[in-house]
Amino acid sequence: MSEDHLGKIRVLVVDDHPIVRVGIAAIIDARPDMMTVAQTGDAEEAIRLFEQHLPDITLMDLRLPKMSGVEAIRAIRLRHPKACFVVLTTYEGDEDIYQAIEAGARAYVIKGMPHEALTDALRRVHAGGRFLPPPISRALAQRTPDSDLTSREREVLSLLAQGRTNKEIAMELGITVATVKCHVSVILMRLQATDRTQAVVTALQRGLAHL
Repeated sequence: MSEDHLGKIRVLVVDDHPIVRVGIAAIIDARPDMMTVAQTGDAEEAIRLFEQHLPDITLMDLRLPKMSGVEAIRAIRLRHPKACFVVLTTYEGDEDIYQAIEAGARAYVIKGMPHEALTDALRRVHAGGRFLPPPISRALAQRTPDSDLTSREREVLSLLAQGRTNKEIAMELGITVATVKCHVSVILMRLQATDRTQAVVTALQRGLAHL
């Protein structure tokens, strides 16, 4: 490593939008105390690049092709438990935030925030702290523990969001229509929804499902 790189916060940038990715890298590289070591738009390549560069912090988007950002964080932390992550995303739903923090992210930055929020988050995490802006903290605090859904209920909810009927869901998942109805009833109860439409709207707002 060259002398001018010593002491800098080394960042791996993961975002599937090339223009956004280049812009983020430019913001980071313009700061005297940080630098981009690599960038990618693919979660699987992010895992490989992490092994190659062992960055101080990985800046991770949540919505990535093939594998989600949360899954990538979990995969990296299996081998590197002390790896540091800052999530940079468009999602503000409480479930998105909860899943990212639970996976090991130490900061959560929304893309609409000023770029100073991003560099502040990187510095705080590098110093061993956390960065959860007030809107993120509020959303996390409002998440009710009894809203947890099983993996099967999440599958059913995802198919509901796609407008599938009970029969179509049953065929897709290889279960009976009666079982689907049971799952839907539980989903409505946990999301405090009166019907399927309200359940889908709530799920999309909170990040329990994405279109």
